Amino acid sequence: MLFNLTISVVLFQTDKFEIESVVKTVFGSPLKIKLYFIDNSPTNILKEVISVNENVEYIHTGKNIGFGSAHNVAINIANKISEFHLILNADVIFEADILEKMYLFMKENKEVGLLAPKILNPDGSIQYSAKLLPTPVNLIVRRFLPIKSVQNYFNYLYEIKFFNFDRIINIPYVMGCFMFINCKVFEQVQGFDERFFMYPEDIDLTRRIHKNFKTLYYPKLTIIHKHGRGSYSNYKLLYYHVTSMIKYFNKWGWFFDKERREINKKILSQFEEGKNE
Repeated sequence: MLFNLTISVVLFQTDKFEIESVVKTVFGSPLKIKLYFIDNSPTNILKEVISVNENVEYIHTGKNIGFGSAHNVAINIANKISEFHLILNADVIFEADILEKMYLFMKENKEVGLLAPKILNPDGSIQYSAKLLPTPVNLIVRRFLPIKSVQNYFNYLYEIKFFNFDRIINIPYVMGCFMFINCKVFEQVQGFDERFFMYPEDIDLTRRIHKNFKTLYYPKLTIIHKHGRGSYSNYKLLYYHVTSMIKYFNKWGWFFDKERREINKKILSQFEEGKNE
């Protein structure tokens, strides 16, 4: 392999300071890394911010092809040249040594297909990034019933809020802002499903990997994510969110998804076991 790690970052009119921060952090690692910026912006003006070289590549798609589709551009290359690939958001802050630690963990644990760190909000609070597989009720309540008590009731189990996020767990859904994945696994699952423009593509990808490999939440390493939650304030993003979730449930099943029930039941059993340790 030419590289220990390839990394893809999808851009869309992204703040130049976030891009510069990514480059500085990534190349603070001793790993041999190739960094791909996939730009979905209308113009290629962000290219002026990026110093392209043998380790940094800028690809302008010419239009907004979506989150998963843009990452697939780099993933399809990474499968041939790298051992591992990192799906990374530009608005994530982390220490460079995390990359080497995740790399070494994945090298030593071949049964792990995906590794995700603990995620904090900028104020230091926990970001509920590890979740059960969602049901249609989760979507309806979270997006269309703005009653806090009702939302909290349904989110408590879905976002495993009873868990203090202090130990490693095998989980079927992790947030897509920082996903460290074995390239052989990517090749097996064929990357992101491009039917989803944005939002459920990380659920779908984690779920498919989870079928044959461990998909671990790994709290020994921590990152900070700004997490804009744009679809809660932007009607266009809300449209993308809802239509993509409809496609997700059309794919996996709405109220009669036996696999979802079995996976979620198995995941919850981990916490029962933890009580007896």
